Formats: sequence, structure tokens, C-alpha cells
Amino acid sequence: MATQKIQRERVQNLNEAGVREGDYVLYWMQSSQRAEQNHALEYAVQRANDLDRRLLVVFGLTEDYPEANLRHYAFMLEGLKDTEKALQKRGIKMVVRKGSPDEVALDVGENASLIVTDRGYMRPQKKWREQVAREASCLVTQVESDVIVPVELVSGKQEHAARTLRPRLQEYLDDFLVGLTPTKISKQSLNMKAEGLDLSDTEKVLDGMDLDSSVDALSHLYRGGTSEAKKMFRHFLKDGLSDYVEHRNQPQTDDVSHMSKYLHFGHISPIWLVLEVRKADSKKDNIESFVEELVVRRELSMNFVFYTPDYDSYSNLPDWAKKTLEEHRDDEREHTYTRVQLENAETHDEYWNAAMKEMVHTGYMHNYMRMYWGKKVLEWSNTPEHAYRTVLYLNNKYFLDGRDPNSFANVAWVFGQHDRGWPEREVYGKVRYMSASGLERKTKPEQYVEKVEKRIGASG
Repeated sequence: MATQKIQRERVQNLNEAGVREGDYVLYWMQSSQRAEQNHALEYAVQRANDLDRRLLVVFGLTEDYPEANLRHYAFMLEGLKDTEKALQKRGIKMVVRKGSPDEVALDVGENASLIVTDRGYMRPQKKWREQVAREASCLVTQVESDVIVPVELVSGKQEHAARTLRPRLQEYLDDFLVGLTPTKISKQSLNMKAEGLDLSDTEKVLDGMDLDSSVDALSHLYRGGTSEAKKMFRHFLKDGLSDYVEHRNQPQTDDVSHMSKYLHFGHISPIWLVLEVRKADSKKDNIESFVEELVVRRELSMNFVFYTPDYDSYSNLPDWAKKTLEEHRDDEREHTYTRVQLENAETHDEYWNAAMKEMVHTGYMHNYMRMYWGKKVLEWSNTPEHAYRTVLYLNNKYFLDGRDPNSFANVAWVFGQHDRGWPEREVYGKVRYMSASGLERKTKPEQYVEKVEKRIGASG
């Protein structure tokens, strides 16, 4: 069977060093934490075969990723354990080592012919790759595998709305929505002497790390890993997709895919998800609506963090949003709450409190409630800047898919990013407003509250 070539637009050399003699090819896995449908992995396999070398996979496990805690690390390690097993079946050794990922990659790559890595768009991820490219004595090649169409190919600037990105994406989709056939490795590497953590007992690994343990792990609700993601997605295709359009904005329902957390850690390929949903036996509008969220909305967030250096700050907002919020800075607030009161779900609004509880106890919140939840923090805070910091803090602390381009874009949306001006009102100015009465008119929030209480009670 012919080797499937990786699209050249996905491949980028990060330095000008050459391929050297070396003992092996190193795939420094960091963002695409999976053993299938992974362009960086397959590219590394192909290069190892071309050079007649073994392939070693390494992952750098830092204990101090910004705002990450026990909840996030438990899910990630479950995924890495799953990935290690899958790589073993392919004859490829994987090593997970504690340390700053850039330092781990440089250390393990000391005798590599070349280093292949995947791509991340956020500040720490970019910084790690720049450091490795600067200090490595061999070629460092980055391969995009976590978006469908490489960001720079779609657009050379920040796009300000889904409507401007959509036609640019559609121009390339047919060429890039292609499944990836695994390349067989020529030389197995399972007997290579490379020490790493024993992932067979992830709880033991977690116990040995200095982590923020104030937020509980959620293994009883969601386990990380490609196999779990695929199982959950197939359940969604069977039982949830048929009502997707009707229920997508109905928080009292559960017809959602739960893929955002798996996409965040690179446990699942967005290409695989699109190809699978397009094969599903469902109405066209359900499939198209899901693809719109997964492709256009998600890749708009990637565009946002790539072209917006201050993607995690209030300063990133469009001028019109900052101007209108400034004009209404001193408006009287009917209710104001401290961050602690919000975190403890101690507001007058039972719908909002239920959303906050869902986030704390399950690491998830229905997307429609995420919008309402964020808008109310803006309304109940003394200043818009403080509201922005509070929304981001709570989002990143409790959501399994927090600290993600989607998260940063969604938080910014609450304050006007990727949106337009609306009729002016107190506190919000021209930024979009959401109300409890609107929630009651469009959804069934009382049923949502009951659903959350039942779920929290069941999880004990």
C-alpha cells in the first residue's frame, strides 16, 4: 500500500539546521495527544522510514502549566496512557517525562536525526517550540494536526466574525477533509532504552506531582483518551445527532457530543469527527449544524489566538466594545457579587447558580448556558475589566476544555468580540444582552435546574 503523503501546507521547518546522522527520529508530542489521525505522527513515521531509523515519541509533563489543576492533569494522563498503548501496538516507544516540555524535548532529542513536533497556538505552546527550534542541533519540523485547514492558509489576519472566515475555509475544505491512513513503521523502537514515567497507574503519577488539587478529578464522569472519545462520539451519532438542531440551544436536553474536552487535549482529530458525522444516518441540517460548530466556530477561535497576542486580556476587544463598555462603566448595577460569591453559586438567580454548579461539579456546562452565565458576570461586576478576569478565571479553573482557544474566544465574545453592536442599554452598552426572561422564553430553564441538581446528586 502506498504511503499517504502529508499535505505540504501542514509542514513547516522551524529552524535551518539540517538532518544529522543521529540514532532515531524524535516525535515530540505535545498538542496532538493521540496515536491515530495525527499528521505529525505519520510524518515522523515516514521520515524515520526514509532515514532507516527508529522512531521515539516523547511527551514533556510540566507541573506548572498556567491555570491547570488536578482535574485537567487526570484527564490528560488518562489520554496519554491510552496513546502509549496504541503506539505500542504499532511498534513505537513512547516516553513521558516530567519537566518543561521544551527542556524534555531538547534532552531526549540530543541524539536525534531530526525532531518532529505538532502545533499549538497559545503563548506557552509557541514559546516551547521557539525554544526547541533555537537550541536544537538538528532540524525541527512542525506539523499541523489539530485544525482542518492550517490557520495562515485560511487567512493572513484576525477575522472579526464567522461570516468572514466561513467562505475562506470552504475554499479549502474539500482538499483538507481527508482521512489519514497510518504508515507502517519499518523499525520498531519498543526495546529502546529511554526512561519515562510508568503510566499504568495514573493516580500514582498524579500523587507524585505538585498540582493544585482544589478542583477534583472527574474520571467517574469522563475519562480521557482517543478510545473514550470515539466511544462517546459514536453514542452521540446514534442517540443525539437526530435532535441536534432542535436541541442545540436547549440546556435542559443532553444531545451534545462532549467532544470539546477531547479536542482540547488532542485526543481526537477534528477531521475524523467531520468525516464520521457526514456518514451518519441523520437529516442534513443536523450534520451541517454540527460541522459549522466544529469547523467554522472552532477554527475562528484558532484564528483569534494566533493573530491576537493579547487573546487572554480585556484589551483584545474591538474598539466599539471597549468604547461602549467604558461609557457605561459607572451605570448602577442592580446586583453585584464578589468572585467568591460567584464561585460558590451564591446569587439571586437560580438558573445562573445551576450553571455554576454544573461547571464546578462536572467540568462542563451546556453551551447556551455558558453564554448566559458569562453575560451575567458582566452585568454583576463593578467594572467590565474585573468581569473579564472573573469569567476567564472560573472558565479556566473548572472546565475540562478550559485554557483552550475556544475558551479564550468564547470569553471575549461575552464582551463583544466576534459580534456586532446591539440596541444600547444600561451596563452592557451596545454589547449583546441576555436575560432570565429571554432564557425562559426560548428554553426551559426550570428543567435545566432540575437536571443539574439530579446530576450532582447522582455523582455524590
